[in-house]
Amino acid sequence: MSDPYASRTPVHEQAFEGFGTVRVLPLDAEADAAVIHRWVGEDRAAFWGMTELTERQVAGIYAHMATLDTHHAHLVVRDGEPVALLQTYEPEADRVSECYEVRPGDIGVHLLLAPAGPGGGQRGWTARLVTAVAGYVLLGLDRRRVVVDPDVRNEKAVARFLKLGFAPGPVVVLPEIDLPDVYLPEKKAQLAFLDREILFPG
Repeated sequence: MSDPYASRTPVHEQAFEGFGTVRVLPLDAEADAAVIHRWVGEDRAAFWGMTELTERQVAGIYAHMATLDTHHAHLVVRDGEPVALLQTYEPEADRVSECYEVRPGDIGVHLLLAPAGPGGGQRGWTARLVTAVAGYVLLGLDRRRVVVDPDVRNEKAVARFLKLGFAPGPVVVLPEIDLPDVYLPEKKAQLAFLDREILFPG
C-alpha cells in the first residue's frame, strides 16, 4: 500500500521496533480536513467542541490557525496511516496563561487520538505515540515542560495523561473567548505538566 503522505516533509520522525515509524507533519487545512472532520465529529471528541461543524468549517478553523505564529496544528501518521491530531501553542498567548504561572520553556499541547481500528486498541500504542510527540515537542522544539488542559469531565484523557507521567496541577476555569475569528466557551480544566527530565533524563 502506498503512503499518501510520503511526499510531505515531517517536522519530526521516529521509528519504534514492532510499532512502525511515526511522522509529525504540518497540518494541511484543505488536504486533511476530511480526516479531521471525521474524528472531531464523533461523540468521543465532544470536548473538542467541533461535533456540529461541517468539513468546510473545520478546514476554515485550521486555515486560520495556520496564519498564527503562536498556535500550530499537525497530523501525526504511523506508517502512512493518520493516527492523531496534535496542536501546540505558546501558553503566554493562550487563555491558559490566565490560570497558571507560565514558565520559560513551557509549551501547550492538545492531542486528539484517532479512533481505534477494527481490532481495538493495541497495548502500549498510546504510550509510544505520546513518546514520539513528546520527542518532537520537548527535544525538537527544545522546550522544558509540556502543559495540557483537558476538560475535567474528560476523565479518560485526564487519566491517560497521569498514567503517562504528567503531574496533576490545579483545576482551573479557562475564560470564555469571543473574537471575530474564534469563539471558545468557558472551560473547567484539569491542568497537568510533564517536565522534560521525566521522559528524557540527562
